[in-house]
Amino acid sequence: MSIIALSRDPSAHQDLLASSLSASYAGVIAFITVANEGSFSRAADRLGIGRSAVSRSVRKLEGQLGARLFRRTTRATSITREGELFYENCRPGIERILQALEEMRDLREGPPQGRLRISAPHGFGRKVVAPLMADFRARYPAVALELMLEERPADMATDGVDVAFRDGRLEDSQVIAKQLIPMRMHVCASPGYAARHGLPQSVEELAAHACINQRLANGRLQGWDFKVDGRPCSITPEADIVVNDPSLAIRAALDGQGLAQLPAYQACEALRDGTLVECLAHVAPDDHGHYLCYLSRQQLPKRVRVFIDFMTTRIRALDLDWPAPAPDARPQAVAMPVGAVAGAVAIGV
Repeated sequence: MSIIALSRDPSAHQDLLASSLSASYAGVIAFITVANEGSFSRAADRLGIGRSAVSRSVRKLEGQLGARLFRRTTRATSITREGELFYENCRPGIERILQALEEMRDLREGPPQGRLRISAPHGFGRKVVAPLMADFRARYPAVALELMLEERPADMATDGVDVAFRDGRLEDSQVIAKQLIPMRMHVCASPGYAARHGLPQSVEELAAHACINQRLANGRLQGWDFKVDGRPCSITPEADIVVNDPSLAIRAALDGQGLAQLPAYQACEALRDGTLVECLAHVAPDDHGHYLCYLSRQQLPKRVRVFIDFMTTRIRALDLDWPAPAPDARPQAVAMPVGAVAGAVAIGV
């Protein structure tokens, strides 16, 4: 209906407004939450109400709209085509309303409260984020935490993630990213492996060594990043061992199975106590970082603000780095036995 038509027929405008307002606000909120969470039970937990209340609100909304919004079975809930269309039209407005209500609640006196959904890579999440959660909860007991470990970067809007930890280089302009600490990458091996096979003195010599690599969530092998003569260089070495979890990669390196490129937060303890040794430090990259990310918006809920401040302070206080060499440092030559070749490497700049 056009603006001109509405101005000529005020009663039509009033009827449309009355009809629109008759759709239950609670039903729309319940619908949006079920669509985001993928189930009525998780939506009920997210909203802090009973599952039956969520179901009643959605059924009432479906009756008002004259359309079925979800397909329900005893095992799964999926959204219908009509539900998808209604979701896309409703979501922006609902998110604005929820944000406004949330920000107004945060202006009240009292401690931060509510639920925080957090995403982190497996390695960083297990070793760094998870151990700090108990202290955060002790300080802010009214804030519930949900930590999801996944290698793919979370779509913060679609996945409903409040805070995401990310590693490496960031190119997503849709989020605010705060660097927590640099992410130094170290090519490591056990002393036993170094004694048996020697250590590479250049990137090209990696082809003569057994390598331990990780398979990413997209199915590709992890690229090993370097900086050679001031220029970024990424290679994918032929691997004798491939794993899909960082803790398995460092375990294989500690067991003397080959070389692995590991972030400092994983390798620093082993490098300090000598159970791992480093090579190729003179070509280590210097443009990686560990980041704390959140959606770009003017005001954050208090629970998000205190979580960001807490994690930033605590993670920066941890001793998760390993000293970088001087720019002109070079590793000392180590004798390499004949016959230690274990694959080939392709170099691309």
